[in-house]
Amino acid sequence: MSTGNTPVHSVVVGCLVRNSSNDVLLIRHHKRGWEIPQGRVEEGENLIDAVCREVREEAGVEMDPGPLGAVWSLISPSPAIIFTFLGRYRCGELAASGDSEEAGWFAEAEAVEMVSSPVMRERLTALLHFNGTVVYRSYSTKPYRILMEKNLG
Repeated sequence: MSTGNTPVHSVVVGCLVRNSSNDVLLIRHHKRGWEIPQGRVEEGENLIDAVCREVREEAGVEMDPGPLGAVWSLISPSPAIIFTFLGRYRCGELAASGDSEEAGWFAEAEAVEMVSSPVMRERLTALLHFNGTVVYRSYSTKPYRILMEKNLG
């Protein structure tokens, strides 16, 4: 998408949040099904504040953000750059909101099976396999295809 000659991308953040039992936090989006909490960065908001807000809004809990795990670049319409982090649950009771229908803690294998969208499953899997090196993936949709994959670092 562009306005004149100026490209326009949405900036999105997401987070793989784990609790003290090492379970994974998933939310159920009304259209996309189960996924990690994620959403658009608001104008004037930094990435860390945005990812904390998205987790709070979609799951009702507070978390401590950790390392950047992967960066995704959606190049088909509507283009977006997605920064995905790892985080640790801090406090709060799970509560769905207008942004989600349900939130829950799940074992890794169960979480991967619950996420039905190929894009969201790839995102979850990349974060579950984080080894300290940020992964970069460029992709398109309809059909979903990874166009480039590179380890950064």
